Amino acid sequence: MMRRLPLVVGPLVFAAALALPAPASLSESAWHVAGLAAWMATWWLSAVVPLEATALLPIVVLPLAGVAPIGEVTASYADPIIFLFLGGFFLAATLERWNLHKRFALATVRAVGTDAPRVVLAFMLASAVASMWISNTATTVMMLPIAMAVLGGRSEGPPGRRTAEPSARGGFPTALMLGVAYAASIGGVATLIGTPPNAIFAGAARELLSVDIGFASWMAVAFPISALMLAGCWLFLVWLFGVRGSVPGLASIVERESKTLGALSRAERFVLTVFGLTALAWIFRAPKTLGDVRIPGLSDVLPGISDAAIAVAAALILFVVPLRRSRFPVGLDWESARKVPWGILLLFGGGLALAGAFASSGLTEWLGGRLTGLKGTPLPVVLAATAGLFVLLTELTSNTATAALGMPLMAGVAQGLGVAALPLMATAAMAASMAFMLPVATPPNAIVFGSGAVTPSSMARAGVGLNVVAVVIVTIAVWIWTA
Repeated sequence: MMRRLPLVVGPLVFAAALALPAPASLSESAWHVAGLAAWMATWWLSAVVPLEATALLPIVVLPLAGVAPIGEVTASYADPIIFLFLGGFFLAATLERWNLHKRFALATVRAVGTDAPRVVLAFMLASAVASMWISNTATTVMMLPIAMAVLGGRSEGPPGRRTAEPSARGGFPTALMLGVAYAASIGGVATLIGTPPNAIFAGAARELLSVDIGFASWMAVAFPISALMLAGCWLFLVWLFGVRGSVPGLASIVERESKTLGALSRAERFVLTVFGLTALAWIFRAPKTLGDVRIPGLSDVLPGISDAAIAVAAALILFVVPLRRSRFPVGLDWESARKVPWGILLLFGGGLALAGAFASSGLTEWLGGRLTGLKGTPLPVVLAATAGLFVLLTELTSNTATAALGMPLMAGVAQGLGVAALPLMATAAMAASMAFMLPVATPPNAIVFGSGAVTPSSMARAGVGLNVVAVVIVTIAVWIWTA
């Protein structure tokens, strides 16, 4: 009964906002938006209703409450950032369909030899790079059977079900499995399509600040942070669990898995070419300036080009171009495409609609006005507090929902503190992907916990330290970037 309580509490809070007068200096529409935000927060944080269903509330509530017309609200569900992510989902589905992500993982592991610390690093690198382009969950599911084979175990049954007893061979098994999960989360931070909070940040920046965050501009900031975090995570896990020695039989395992995949086919080379050209187009869409040298971008030739258009164009090529003498007639068919996580796109839309309502109703400005007494707080302190708050929140709630709620709130906080909103929102977005302590915090954590090679105490012990490392690295990096 208590678990269903939020189902009633959410609408009641919104009803109270309709029935009660707005606080002084707050408009009626902003008061209604605050009530809607509380309703959505209650349902999102409790997950009593599917997150995707909660994201549809603005379509019904905002027009009925007189906050915004239906056309304005639904436009948020077709924001360009949503089509960027949709194209990214299609690219990821293609890589998975042709097992190209697995080829990369095996090549990375093969290159490091049998030294145990380097094996952990190789698995983490493979997970991180894969999760830059495909979902963190898919990355972990792909890496799990390879890691279990290295440990001499088997992965049977659905992810999340415990299928083996924890190994007694020292700390290597625990470090390996945690490394796979943590690297999948860390790698997703590096690109705009790597994990939903990144895209939510980009959409909110456009909606609230009229700032366009492109693929290359995000990667320029987030990739170094992701790389630093990955290195710190590896060093910490190797030290914490005393990883040393060598891993016998690794070469034969990798060789067996590689033989199963066979030689790289002509069709697979075509898919890799499309993927590589897409990534290059994202990076070089806008002109670059290096000192006095200006490097032309695609937008010089095609002024209307956007990251979203590049993503959708790549997907169309994969759908349309025929592949001869291959096991599939085209790079991507609808049977594979329909498996992409469509619900995430609804979450994006709901978060952007809520952010737009915060701005248009004046709620963001009002929230900022309540915090003017804290003006003058040093920026590093503000960034550290933001990172710490979002790291803790995302341990208990969906990182997508946390980011969707957090972006408009951080914009208001920044206004009140008299600091730039963009670094504060970027800090929140990156911190929302740094959940390392609990099995329920992220799907990768849950998947490796279900393997049986990780105990709750081991994950908690590693996670507490890495949460602190994440707060420190994100805070310092964003502070330097801002300066």
